[in-house]
Amino acid sequence: MKRVPILYLSSYALSLLGNSIAGIALPLLVLQTTGSLASTGILAATTAIPAFLAGIFLGVVIDRVNRRTSSVTADLISAASIAALPVVDLVTGLDLGWFILFGIIGAVGDVPGLTAREAMLPAIIRHGTIGAERMVGLRESIGAVMIVIGPAAAGALMLAFEGSTVLWITAATSLAAALVTLAIPSRVGSIPATEQPTAQTSSLRELADGWRVLFRSNRLLRAVTLINLALITVVASLQGLVLPAHFTLVDEPGLFGFVLTSLAVGTLVGGGIYAVFGKRGSRRRWFVPGMVGTVLGITTVAILPTEWLIFAGAFVLGLSLGLFSSLLGLLMLETIPDAMRGRIMGTQNSLMMIAAPLGIVLVSFIGDAVDLSAAALTLAALWAVTTVVALFAPVLRSLEPARIPQPEEVVSEKQ
Repeated sequence: MKRVPILYLSSYALSLLGNSIAGIALPLLVLQTTGSLASTGILAATTAIPAFLAGIFLGVVIDRVNRRTSSVTADLISAASIAALPVVDLVTGLDLGWFILFGIIGAVGDVPGLTAREAMLPAIIRHGTIGAERMVGLRESIGAVMIVIGPAAAGALMLAFEGSTVLWITAATSLAAALVTLAIPSRVGSIPATEQPTAQTSSLRELADGWRVLFRSNRLLRAVTLINLALITVVASLQGLVLPAHFTLVDEPGLFGFVLTSLAVGTLVGGGIYAVFGKRGSRRRWFVPGMVGTVLGITTVAILPTEWLIFAGAFVLGLSLGLFSSLLGLLMLETIPDAMRGRIMGTQNSLMMIAAPLGIVLVSFIGDAVDLSAAALTLAALWAVTTVVALFAPVLRSLEPARIPQPEEVVSEKQ
């Protein structure tokens, strides 16, 4: 079934593209509509909490319902919430309240949609002709491409269309993602009856079982999750505050886009390398260079040298992330029990969603109390410590499939 992986990767790209465009267009539209910078912050804050809660609690639903159906439904919710904004704009005009209302509705679909699509990946691999290493590497590469295309497309669309009209394009990408996912055979997203919770099991009990596996029973899964949280915190803080502030201070704000491009190109190359050569050699040989490379890239960027060195550091960081994130994604595929993917991945995605703003808040306090360089070096130090701990952690010394706890072993530990 060669078309299944192609359909899956296409829907992933469309969904990510829509989110990337919306991430740029929505704050700009809020600013244009309200004329207040504070309004964009209010929108972000009021939609973050529902998204966080939806990611955690709707994971139980994803473990009970066909995952293809869950993914399609979430994309349709996202498309409808975005499309509603230009409709309201035509009828009554937009204000902050409308942005908040439909932002909350869209948040209910965003994280669960991501979770459902990720939870379906093992079945996509089983029903397709592409190996796990190649699929994960291709997904990382596609993500890197969307990071470049999305913001650029948002900027071009904002220039080409007036007001909220651009949101029709964003809604169309989410709708297209839903339709492409719908073309995947239903049986690919089905959950075997033997893996579904019994009717007598409460949702809270199911959620608690998932958390127990994530935070207590499976040490490798816990370690991978903590590494990802630290990585998201550091990289998002560099991208979201340190680098934009630095280039603004040196009166070269336009150069920030080149940093993101360098990072994305590096990730594209790294993900491509892993997709082609990921099966060769031990996984430890991919893990160590990936971790060390990210330290080199982050440190280079964090010392805020000349712009060309920052571009080079961003490329090294992206290249290492392509290798490193692909491997971490593969490890999560192998260690998360299939019956619990919705709950565990939903919790992971929710935690990662709040890690970025918390990191930015921390860095902003350090920047105000000391200076921007101190804030950047703090991030580099945090990741260096994470890397040292990860390289010497016993649970991460052997990452080969034969040494990774299998789902039935993990589940038996909690019983």
